[in-house]
Amino acid sequence: MGKLIANDAESYRYLAESIRMHPDQETLKDMMEEAGLVNCRYENMTGGVVALHTGIKP
Repeated sequence: MGKLIANDAESYRYLAESIRMHPDQETLKDMMEEAGLVNCRYENMTGGVVALHTGIKP
């Protein structure tokens, strides 16, 4: 599809792969906590298309 619309198949292949490799919301929250952040949470936005993760560095 990226080849047809933007004549740039490689960029769209990278985008699809990065989306596939990204952790789910709970896993990302856990990773933030493991990294030492506190009060970690996430909020779904745009009907769940986007999630905003927040955490505080102590």
